[in-house]
Amino acid sequence: MSKRRVVVTGMGAVTPYGVGVKTFWDSIVAGKSGISLSEGLAEGHTVLISGQVKDFNPEDYINPKDAKRMDRYTQFAMVAADEAIADAKLEGVDVDPYKIGVIVSSAAGGFRTLEKSHKSILDRGPTKCSPFTIPMMIADMASGRISMKYGFKGINKAVLSACATGTHSIGDAFRAIQYGDADIVVAGGCEATICDIGIGAFTAAKTLSKRNDEPEKASRPYDKDRDGFIMSEGAGVLVLEEYETAKKRGAHIYAEVVGYGQSADAYDMVAPCPEGKGATKAMEFALEDAGMKPEDVQYVNTHGTSTGLGDIAESKAVERLFGDKDHNKNLYVSSTKSMHGHMLGATGAVESIACIETINHDIVPPTINLDNQDEAVGNLNYVPHKAQKAEVHAALTNSFGFGGHNATLIFKEV
Repeated sequence: MSKRRVVVTGMGAVTPYGVGVKTFWDSIVAGKSGISLSEGLAEGHTVLISGQVKDFNPEDYINPKDAKRMDRYTQFAMVAADEAIADAKLEGVDVDPYKIGVIVSSAAGGFRTLEKSHKSILDRGPTKCSPFTIPMMIADMASGRISMKYGFKGINKAVLSACATGTHSIGDAFRAIQYGDADIVVAGGCEATICDIGIGAFTAAKTLSKRNDEPEKASRPYDKDRDGFIMSEGAGVLVLEEYETAKKRGAHIYAEVVGYGQSADAYDMVAPCPEGKGATKAMEFALEDAGMKPEDVQYVNTHGTSTGLGDIAESKAVERLFGDKDHNKNLYVSSTKSMHGHMLGATGAVESIACIETINHDIVPPTINLDNQDEAVGNLNYVPHKAQKAEVHAALTNSFGFGGHNATLIFKEV
């Protein structure tokens, strides 16, 4: 059986900049930071900054009764999915509903719901837990809720691979369409872990930046003064569609998904393999899947979290595979996390949108806060400080998660 072509026909996003793909794209092209002082947390935290979605009222977008029965991560997913589905003009589409799937996943699920229910038990006793705790908390509910709203009856699941969740979700949707299990899949990631347990646990793991006095300068991938990543929240959703189906109905096509690679470090619970072998393999597998050579890719959106070990391992892997900036002058590399922070399970989906917009606009978003490049990272063009104009025909995005999960996607112009 020959593999079918898969294209992107809709996009939606909720990010620290607000609601909408345009708001997100305009902000990162402008080099704008979405990091600020956190709101609504208990006193006593040593990390006071995050990429929080401020002024978000779910009832502006979702039926109030439904909104109250959704964790914040699901609310973000619903809003992003609504935008993507409207963008793709999917409502009323003449496709078998059993061939329309949803794979919109969260790495953590309903942290806020769990925290609230636990407090209720401590304050009022074990019988006072809300009956909605479980359906609000479990990490598959975004996919379920989206399918219920739109009547999509095909593949419906969540993929969980820590910070690679969003990328794996899109990749699995891509595979499902390639091999005929679905004709259309709404795919992406969502997360809402800016709460006491989320910030407290990652602080205890010594992974977060404590640059509280300069929130906008705290996320600084590849810079020698980086001190950890910035927790962010939001959602990114794509509509993936079989090429002939999209063409037949006259859908606008943003890009084609052409490659998907996966691997495991099999090294450590949280630390990456220092040589970046797993990252290299994921990228190699994606290129092989796409039938492309490294020189066919003009932009790499890195995982680039602003952590000591991770930035070095990934950048060295990119350098080995694609060549350094002296030998490959057509390669642009940036970490948009320098601006929007690390959205955990949502980050791969949001960064996929950044790649697609880069292809469509021929503008590469920057790596901000790269004031003093670490000598230990790869010798690459990290697009420091300001966006750069460039002809981008294909873009690759990496996501790596605790547990050693590695995932890579490649998008190409049609």
